[in-house]
Amino acid sequence: MADIWFDVVCPWAWITSRWILEVESVRPVRARWNVMSLAILNAENEKTELYQQLMDQSLESGRILMAAASAARAAGDDPSMVLGRLYTEMGSRFHLQAQPLSSELYAEALTAAGLPADLAEVAGSDAYDEELRTSHDDAMARVGRKVGTPVVAVSGNAFFGPVITPSPRGEEAGVLWDGVMAVSRFEGFFELKRTRTRKPSFE
Repeated sequence: MADIWFDVVCPWAWITSRWILEVESVRPVRARWNVMSLAILNAENEKTELYQQLMDQSLESGRILMAAASAARAAGDDPSMVLGRLYTEMGSRFHLQAQPLSSELYAEALTAAGLPADLAEVAGSDAYDEELRTSHDDAMARVGRKVGTPVVAVSGNAFFGPVITPSPRGEEAGVLWDGVMAVSRFEGFFELKRTRTRKPSFE
């Protein structure tokens, strides 16, 4: 089982999440979906007006996801599966179709994921903020706070990333998974990084 924490607004998390889905087809791995929040992570940081708008969308989408997970638990359904479906619907519209995150997108995504469209109404409510923070803090407790999204945890080991583009397909996805698993097993391994030379690609 691979736990992955995501924020809908992050393009890098979207690419990594699609990689995880590809890994499921070539390795004995299953994703368990969780929500983290860039809005919470960056709450104390100075922001441009444009970035603040993105953080507002992060909070809105996170609230809706937590409401969907709560509804799934109440109905006896697997909240991870519901989160995975809803993330795919939200992310496809936002990242692939370049639709703005809005009440219209949220309602469309909820309906497509088989959920009540009126869950979109919680975007402007703080009713699920405590649950969102709890989920976010779970990720931070595993990997530390000097990271971004996504966070992945497998067999007691957690890490930020990998930050990749585009998402590997087929056996290449499996090879990357094998490498990430190998380095993540070392307790003292913290970072392997190079300067990004390209923008996120959703191919």
